[in-house]
Amino acid sequence: MVIGIEADIASGKLGDGSFLPAERELMAEYGVGRGVVREAVARLASRGLIEARPRFRPVVRRPGLDAAFGALEGVVGHLLSAQAGVKNLYDTRVFLEAALARNAAIHARKDDVATLRSALEMNEAAIPDSEKFYSTDVGFHAVLYQITRNPVMPAVHKAFTAWLSPHWMRMPRSPERNRINFLSHREIYTAIIERDPDGAERALLNHLSAAWEYVRGTFEMP
Repeated sequence: MVIGIEADIASGKLGDGSFLPAERELMAEYGVGRGVVREAVARLASRGLIEARPRFRPVVRRPGLDAAFGALEGVVGHLLSAQAGVKNLYDTRVFLEAALARNAAIHARKDDVATLRSALEMNEAAIPDSEKFYSTDVGFHAVLYQITRNPVMPAVHKAFTAWLSPHWMRMPRSPERNRINFLSHREIYTAIIERDPDGAERALLNHLSAAWEYVRGTFEMP
């Protein structure tokens, strides 16, 4: 049954945003009981193929990158509860963003630089407000993923943010610490506009390494 519904979604027979057939229709079509239908709906929802809410008809969501990463949320949440789980995921982010900083220094176009500069300016303006600063911090790093013009990368950034945000929101915040992070962002930006890939990578690594040292005690990590 799950395979059949997946095929209908992939072919477009069940379009994105459309309602899944009613339970009784699915029971008749596949010759199964209500319990089997509900189990199938739960499995499809876990794969990001439908959006299921109590007392509402399930809605079809055509597979996409966001859905693919969203389907991993439960698994990643389990991994993050393990010892050093947050650090392992953070190290993966650092490894990737170091490469993204180098890429930006080499390949960023004028419009990319303008977008990055705008993100940096918003980050500076938000220094007094830690909640806004966090949002603009995320926005600054998001531009590095966008510069690749690879649609996988923004989805990866969105997933990293979703997975790490609950942990990151626990760290102490202050305008003074916000300013330090802003200055690190400015160093990354300066190296990028100077077309200095080594400098951009170094600034990125220094920034994220310092950020980890600041918050590691919050997570009681080794």
